[in-house]
Amino acid sequence: MDTDSIHSGYSHHSNRSRGSNKQSERSSRDRHKSHSRDSSSRSDKNVTISASSAQPQQPDQGSAPTDAQDDNWGETTTAVTGTSDHSLSQEDLAGFGKETDGPVEKLNCIRFIPLALTLLLGLLVLVTPLSFLVLPQVLWPERLQACGTACEGLFLSLAFKLLILLLAGWALFVRPTRASLPRIAVFRALLGLLTLLLLLSYWLFFGVRILDSQEENYHGIVQFAVSLVDALLFIHYLAVVLLEIRHLQPCFSLCVVRSTDGETHHYNLGQLSIQRAALVILQHYYKDFSVHNPALLTAAKSRAAKHLAGLKVYNVDGAGSDAATAQSRAKIAAAARQRDTSHNELYYEEAEHDRRVRKRKARLVVAVEEAFTHVRRLQEEEKKKPPGDEMDPREAAQAIFPSMARALQKYLRTTRQQHCHSMDSIQAHLAFCITNNMTPKAFLESYLMAGPTLQYGRECWQTRQWTLVSEASVTSPLHHGSEFQLKSSDFSLVVTSKTIPHLKLSEEYVHPKSHKFVLQLQSETSV
Repeated sequence: MDTDSIHSGYSHHSNRSRGSNKQSERSSRDRHKSHSRDSSSRSDKNVTISASSAQPQQPDQGSAPTDAQDDNWGETTTAVTGTSDHSLSQEDLAGFGKETDGPVEKLNCIRFIPLALTLLLGLLVLVTPLSFLVLPQVLWPERLQACGTACEGLFLSLAFKLLILLLAGWALFVRPTRASLPRIAVFRALLGLLTLLLLLSYWLFFGVRILDSQEENYHGIVQFAVSLVDALLFIHYLAVVLLEIRHLQPCFSLCVVRSTDGETHHYNLGQLSIQRAALVILQHYYKDFSVHNPALLTAAKSRAAKHLAGLKVYNVDGAGSDAATAQSRAKIAAAARQRDTSHNELYYEEAEHDRRVRKRKARLVVAVEEAFTHVRRLQEEEKKKPPGDEMDPREAAQAIFPSMARALQKYLRTTRQQHCHSMDSIQAHLAFCITNNMTPKAFLESYLMAGPTLQYGRECWQTRQWTLVSEASVTSPLHHGSEFQLKSSDFSLVVTSKTIPHLKLSEEYVHPKSHKFVLQLQSETSV
């Protein structure tokens, strides 16, 4: 009986939602048309902001029926029961919540040029000492002197040094490229140039003093090759100091402010160039800053536009040369007079929004707790069944998801997070929580609190392109008062640097007996 009642309730709700979706689709088309007419009359800056804020809701603008279903997955998701209360109709869930893959970035061959040059230089470094040893054996073997015990020991030393140099170079230079910088890395270019000069000098010396004269002392040739490997090891040590150790000591405190919502973070960095500092800031941005939600910024703009739309200016004196200026001044003056009462409206709007959020949150918490209670009951029943009939976490997540889908979607819409979570990602997170035996609070934490950008889908951060804007050269080092921006499509990060002050500590000696005291008690006491 419980199964039949649940099935009928969900089916009745599904029919009502299908009927309401048709009306909501027609009304959304009308609102979209009016919104496009309003956005065309705004200035360039406002058009850019409105386009970025409406970008996450592009699937709603289409007229295809699947897009309307994707937007209303919480209202149309139903659990159809048949012979068992564990079964789920996949046809009803197949068309909902499909995660759209972001545009795949085209392969840029320029980003692999530094890696190719590094591999080519590394190959030249390994081949050069071996060539110094092989060429005399090939060109004039009959004139070479016999290699003694000391010479054979140098062979062993040379082999181990080359192996160490190969592993050290692979660990330091052969790394996957995480970003493409606008300019070349100065220290890397200097190290590469220094290595080329060293190899060129050794090849010139080898050609003039050994090849031309056909040197007979093979022990001296081996020592010459060993000296080259020693010099290359010292260059690698210099590379470790310049690329890995030099910037470890903090020298500057960088303040990073997001231009849209003003979220601020501070980072301590060492001696880096502006482009390297920008790269470090972006790496910290994706794990420290909360995800950028342009839907939260539309409330203030719509409120200001509503106030200005309600003002009408009549030109009594007729059309003049400064009619537009007079109208704008009149609107500004009228808006200033309404400013005294607008704070009341803002106060009540925020209070009403907070009340709605608390209400939706309470319903969501109750729905999720009931769903997890049902899961625990199902797990106890599954233990009594044979091993082949057990339900996997994915099927369990699909079975209990419809019971919380409507409450979750309403909460996400109220908090304007519906574009950050798709139905597939929610079900995958629910299956992950069931697999690891997490609590309902652990499941809800991803939706109640805005997390970092990397927590969400790849479409939120994978195709993000940044532009570095700086008055100084991007290869110049950081200094006190440096300012630059990292611009994205819909917001920017404003960075200012300040030098960490010099700290002076003084010592004050405290004698061990200076804080001791003696307590003297009188023998006579008052009665």
